[in-house]
Amino acid sequence: MRYSDAQAITEIPVADKGAGPYGIAAGPDGALWLTLAHSGRIARLTLDGELSEYVLDSSECCPTVITPGPDGALWFTRFQDHRIGRVTADGETESFPVPTPGSGPFGITAGPDGAMWFTQMNTDRIGRITGTGEITEFVLPHAGALPSAITAGPDGALWFTLNQANAVGRITVHGDIVMHPLPTAGAAPVGITSDGTALWFVEIAAGQIGRISVDGGIEEFPLPDRTAKPHAIVATSAGECWFTEWGANRVGHITDGGEIAEYSLPSPSSEPHGITLGPDGALWVALETGGVARVEP
Repeated sequence: MRYSDAQAITEIPVADKGAGPYGIAAGPDGALWLTLAHSGRIARLTLDGELSEYVLDSSECCPTVITPGPDGALWFTRFQDHRIGRVTADGETESFPVPTPGSGPFGITAGPDGAMWFTQMNTDRIGRITGTGEITEFVLPHAGALPSAITAGPDGALWFTLNQANAVGRITVHGDIVMHPLPTAGAAPVGITSDGTALWFVEIAAGQIGRISVDGGIEEFPLPDRTAKPHAIVATSAGECWFTEWGANRVGHITDGGEIAEYSLPSPSSEPHGITLGPDGALWVALETGGVARVEP
């Protein structure tokens, strides 16, 4: 395990400090897409630095996690007004209300069935939304579980973290649910990703990275700084992931064998949240204090 300040990291300002870049995704148009959580906007950033902003119909809707959909648009959760949003590559937006009141949608991902799947943090449900906005909800077998991030697994199912149930869940496209408890108590998992073989997730309260096989076997890898608060994670290839350390102002890299390297971000207390693999092969990180960071792999 090692720390380093030598990794080539560039920061690009994209918003006022209060706007809150939170989620980030690489779009099918070759640009980066951001949620500006505190200003009710979606931003598009090209690789040469051109920035466009799209105002949503509510400044307080709190756009949170964003991801590309199978229809060529970007889909995102609106945590505060309990809607699922959609924005096209040319900036046209629409949104769909989640049927259960006060649902608090958070994580979202494209499923293997052509629909988008999302978590409902406040109401212990997993949601499925079609391209036309039809929503189906699946109730989790645990109250107060706080389902958080979600990703499509290599087995044709959806995998998600249960922050307060201290588990990783699996749901099939037919709605069958299995929960896998974590070995470490109170680990509070958040971000999750698939490397094409296994699922990787972060344990924000335990300062660990976890890996779960499709048959439910779990390994955990402690970070050098257990107070680093890892938040989001993205796989770049089989057995290789990058993650953000919200509490330590760093990005980290982990290999299949558990080797961890960590890199400090240039600006202090920049609050790194979402992370994605960009179309240029670099890692891009949303910094809630108003910027994005580009990290050479």
